[in-house]
Parts: sequence; structure tokens; C-alpha cells
Amino acid sequence: MEQSPLTQQARPDVFEPKIVGLYRQLFTEAEEDEKLEGFWRELFLLRPDIPRLRQALDETDADSLLQVQHQPQQLLHYAIDTLKTRQAPADENALDTLTVFFAIVLAKKYTNPSADIIEILAGLDRVDAVFTELVAALDHAIKDGRTISIRQKAVRTAIAVVSGGYQTALVSYFIHRDFFPALMKMVHQLENPLQASEPFLLAGLLANYNKFEVHNQYRVRFADFVNHETMDRVIESVAWTCTLLRSRYIAILDDTPTGWTVAGTLSYVGLGALARAKPSPAALTEEQQRDLFKGQPGTETACLLTLYDFTLANKLFCRHLITQPASDKSQSTPFGAFVSFTSYLYQHAYRSARSSLYACLTLLVLLILAEDATTAKLLCETAAPVRLCRQRPPFMPLPKTADRPYATAIIDLLADGISHNLRKRLDTSFFLQSLAVLSRLLTYLAKSRTKLGYHWSELWRSLLSFVRFLSQYPDDLRALSDITETVQTLVDVLALALTTGEAFLQDAKDYDDLFYKLVESGDALAKIRDTYSLPKTEKSSIDILIGVSKHYSELIESHRSKKEHLSPKEVNQIIKQGYETLSLEPKERLEPVGMFREADHKAKLKQIARIAVADAAALVSGAAL
Repeated sequence: MEQSPLTQQARPDVFEPKIVGLYRQLFTEAEEDEKLEGFWRELFLLRPDIPRLRQALDETDADSLLQVQHQPQQLLHYAIDTLKTRQAPADENALDTLTVFFAIVLAKKYTNPSADIIEILAGLDRVDAVFTELVAALDHAIKDGRTISIRQKAVRTAIAVVSGGYQTALVSYFIHRDFFPALMKMVHQLENPLQASEPFLLAGLLANYNKFEVHNQYRVRFADFVNHETMDRVIESVAWTCTLLRSRYIAILDDTPTGWTVAGTLSYVGLGALARAKPSPAALTEEQQRDLFKGQPGTETACLLTLYDFTLANKLFCRHLITQPASDKSQSTPFGAFVSFTSYLYQHAYRSARSSLYACLTLLVLLILAEDATTAKLLCETAAPVRLCRQRPPFMPLPKTADRPYATAIIDLLADGISHNLRKRLDTSFFLQSLAVLSRLLTYLAKSRTKLGYHWSELWRSLLSFVRFLSQYPDDLRALSDITETVQTLVDVLALALTTGEAFLQDAKDYDDLFYKLVESGDALAKIRDTYSLPKTEKSSIDILIGVSKHYSELIESHRSKKEHLSPKEVNQIIKQGYETLSLEPKERLEPVGMFREADHKAKLKQIARIAVADAAALVSGAAL
């Protein structure tokens, strides 16, 4: 290195910003003496160099952090003090620094995670004081920060702490503070609906922390929330998040109808720069598509955990979710955007455990809506265009009219999800929830005698394809958990449709078609009864189905004795004549028993919360780049 002509000291070959030198002192020099206040004032006055800060933290392992714990403790202490001064640019720089700091330090592997993290951040004797100060400072910044940017960054810092420390006691400080009013205020005030998803996500993470073990005030907040305007803002945020998530599927394999573009839709409200989902100029190979689909849905899907909690706790919110119109005639309705995204999610649910868990989460939302008579009625009466995924055959028929009841779109995505996830390693949770939603919808249609215009033959085809699949691969499927319950639920849904079809089918030919397909599937029905040890009683669902199939098979065979070849028209005529001699179980005995109980899904919801927490951590870590 040559000498500086001014100072006569060696100067570096490459210029290094002052902030990088401060990072080196902070994380790579094991100095025992506390740094002077001037060091921290300078650190937070300088604009953070996020990549170099990340690098410095990444290169410092967990053991080293424990050895120099006084330094990260000082960092947190002075960052909190700086945040409380509310002076630019130091407070904003402190938040940027803390977000990266928490995201990386909390993600490291520790021998004793909870105790080691507390030692690094505050020390056991001062953790209460430090974290009480931290959450208070973040709460004030979120609620009354001097700029929108400050408030957003405070939310990201809080997400970094909560998601990174989710398996520790640190989150309890956020639970006791009650951030809900500040978060909902921010959702209401943010103009960009995608940015509003971050405070919405934080509310969900806090609501799910130890919710099955201790009382959680955030869940009470969801139930008591009645601000109509803020609900509409929440729902708009969910809608645009779903639009963004769907756009990434389309960027991999474009099934876009003519005249519609991803960029055009997102740029309509100034969100084009956030899409990060530009369609590839060249078609991707099947292998490339497969690899990219495995990475979907995006990390923003974590906010749907909050949607589930709101839907479960608040019936007013459910009604707003279904009935809220589109912000503009050229856009999807919020609920239409949600259903559209789920159709893409369901077609690819089998690709990873993560996508399967998110699919189950959205199915629980649909189940809650479908089993309540008021919201089920709204699903049948509220009509809007809903674009469903058409990336993989077989395709569902295109609707005859653009506007159609949400209930028909939901039945489509359920049938489509069943058809596209038939694998020997069957995801029984996905199928159980899909069938549960379908059962609730059919029950409501039958009880209310609501006749929906729908291509019912496609639903019968999908359900009976599932029956044949179960009969073809019993050796692979019998060992799966919940497989018997899945098979039983399937035959219950078929029996429900069979015994109540007259109440909700518009056309007799749809009813005839179900009988016809049952006759074709008679052998498969008998095989799954024996293979999966379904109950063999006169009034059981499987025996009702087999009895109907046998009844018509015998009628058809008796006619074949007179005429060797029967045309489809003649078979249909035999089916119609067979109604007179057919006896079916009363519909009341086949209705679903019991309402949705969250405790029944405890294990699955804990798994979902874990992936949502991991995605939240990745989301804020990526935003800090």
C-alpha cells in the first residue's frame, strides 16, 4: 500500500466506507471495554450498508457472539435509545440495523437457544427491562412514527424479532403490550395495499403464539373488531397479496386469457415494481417449471394465517370478505382474487409440504365460511368473475357467463384440486379438508333447496375418479395416516349427493348422470369397502352407494338379456325407470355432524404456524437487502 501524501500513513487499495469499519469493530474485534457513546451516535447517523452488515453478522458464529455479548447488548441498548429520540436519520437507520441484526442473530444455531439468545441480546438480569423498552419503542414507532417509512420499518423490525424468537419467551413481551390498535391503524392509513400486508401479518403471528396453551388477547381483538373501513382495507390488502402470489404461478406457466397481463393488472394501482414476477421471454422447459413451482407460493402467503384467524373469530369480517366489491370494474373482487389464487395453489399442492400446508390453511377458511348458514347463503347469492387455474389438464369447463356464484367457483376448485393431487403418497389432510368443504356446501344447498347452475357431471367425475384411484393402489395407500377417515368422508359426500340431489340439482340429467357413473364404479366401490374396512351396515354410506349400483346393474343386465347392445340413451331410460323401485336413506342421516372446532386441527395449525413464521422471517430478511 502506498502512503498518503497528506498524512504519510498507508492507505487502502480500495476505498472502504466508514460504516464498514464500524461494523468490523463491532463484530470482529473482541474488545472488553464498552464503546463510547460517540461510537454509537456515529454508527446510527451513517446510512447502513446492509450487505456488509449482513456479511459481518453472517461471519460471526453463535459462540463468538456469546464471547463478545457486551457488544450486541450495547448495540440493542443504543438502538432503542436512538429510536426513542425520533430524530432523523438516526431513528430510521437504527430500525434498518435492528431488522438485519435480529433476522441473522436469531436464526443462528445455539446450544441452548432461549438462554443463549437472552444472554447475547440483554443478559438474564436485564432482559425484562431491555425488551419492555424495545416493544414500547416499536409500538410508539408503529402508531405515531414521524413518517410512513419509519412506521413500516418498525413493523419489519417487530416481525424480525417475533419470527426469529418464536420458539423463545421473547415474544411474550409483544403479547403483553397489545400491538393490535397500532397495527390496525396502520393498515387503515397505508395507501399501498401490499404494504398493508406486513402489519396484518404481524397481528397473525402474535395471535398464534402459544394460542393452544395460554390465553392470547389478540384472538379476542379479532373477535371484537367492528371497524368497517379498516376491515375493507384489510380485505383489499389480502386481495392484492393473492393477486401477487397468483402472478408468480402465471410467470412460470402462462395460462393467461387473451387481453390480460400480470404487469398490467398490478401496475393499475402502482404495484408493478413489487410484482417481481415478469413472465419469461422464452418458454421454460418442464424441468425448469417443476423446480420453480416447488418454490411457490411466495413468502407473502404467511399473511393468510391472519386471514384464517379473522375468519374464525369474526362473522362480520366473513360477510365483508364475501360481499366486498372490486375497487374498480377492471379488477377482481377481493374474494374472487382469493379463490383464484387458491385454484393455482391447489393444482400444485402436491409439489411440497409447504404448499400443501398453505392449501390446508385456505381450505379451513373455506370450511368456516361454508358451514355457517349466513355466509353459505352469501356464497350462493354473490356472483362475480373468478379466474381459475388452467395450467394442467384435465381442465374444468369454462363458465357460460362471466359472473357466477362464488359457491360454483369453490366447487370447481375443490374438484380440480382432487383431480390434480392423486398420488400414491396421498396427502390425506388436503383431501379430508376438501371433502369437508364440499360436504358443507352440498348440505346447505340441500337444506335450503338452492339450485345452482353448475356442470355437476364434472364433480361426479372427479369424486368417482378418486374412488377408482383408491381401489387401484390399496397397497400403497392403506398405510397412510387417516386414510380410512378419508375414504369414509368420500363415500359420505357421494351418498349425500345421491340422497339429496333432487333438492339442489337444476336438471334431472345431472341426477341421472350420477346414477350412471355409480353403476360404472360398482366394482371399485365394493373393493374400497373391503380394502379399507368400511362399516358394512344397511344404512352406511358405502352400502347405500353399492346398493344403488347393484340395483341398476341388475336392471341393465335384465334388459341386456332381451337386447345384447344397449345405447347410452337406452341405459339412461333404464335409470329413470329404476327410480320407482329404488329406496334411499333419508338425507338427515347423512349430514355432516358437528361444527368446526379449531382444537381438532391443533397439530396441523401448529405446522402451518411454523411455516408462516419461517416465511415471515424470510420476508423481512429479503426486504432488508
